[in-house]
Amino acid sequence: MSLILSLETADRGSSVALHEAGHLLCTIDLVIDRSAAEMLTTAISQCLFLTGKSFEELSAIAVSKGPGSYTGLRIGISTAKGLCFGKDLPLVSVNTLDILEAEVRAFNRHGLICPMLDARRKEVYCKILDGNNRELLPTSAVVLEDNSFAEFLNAEKVLFCGPGAEKAKELILHENAVFLSAQLRPKASMMGALAFKKFENGELENVADFEPFYLKEFMGTVPTKNKKVVAP
Repeated sequence: MSLILSLETADRGSSVALHEAGHLLCTIDLVIDRSAAEMLTTAISQCLFLTGKSFEELSAIAVSKGPGSYTGLRIGISTAKGLCFGKDLPLVSVNTLDILEAEVRAFNRHGLICPMLDARRKEVYCKILDGNNRELLPTSAVVLEDNSFAEFLNAEKVLFCGPGAEKAKELILHENAVFLSAQLRPKASMMGALAFKKFENGELENVADFEPFYLKEFMGTVPTKNKKVVAP
């Protein structure tokens, strides 16, 4: 059965998980800042040790590809690529926003979900998916205003979630805007089913050429209202 090691470093903290055929065997979740740089390789070793597994048994490495923290993504993806090269393993990448959506979809199967990551100032990285996981708004960098996402909110309720949702809550006051009360952040434990599906479908990355999805067009420039950059 497919044994996939997942790494998530796109937001604050870091996490590692081991899944077999999409089912969680073990996860190590570190919430402290800069834990990716200091503890990621240790967490990987511990995850394998606790499950009695070895690198030789792995089928693939999965990594959160972004958007997210520039430094965090760089550390996570460089670690993943190093393991792939060193152990001759395929690489699977998962959109960080899809990881957030997967956790929420367990109890909101039919409505619109907008996972959000905090970017900077009044900007968030986000996407909107319907109950069939169709992207109504692709991965985008959006400057928040009181009328943001009005085309969706005027039609039905939208559940906003993730680290960027708290900032959005202060600005989006539409009656159809619903904000998840629990704090939510992307975790490797939620990557299993997503990574397994891509692995089974042969959706693998070219390890040598793979780069994080930074949304770099929005770094160091004045954000443009509701401008979108679509994930590759």
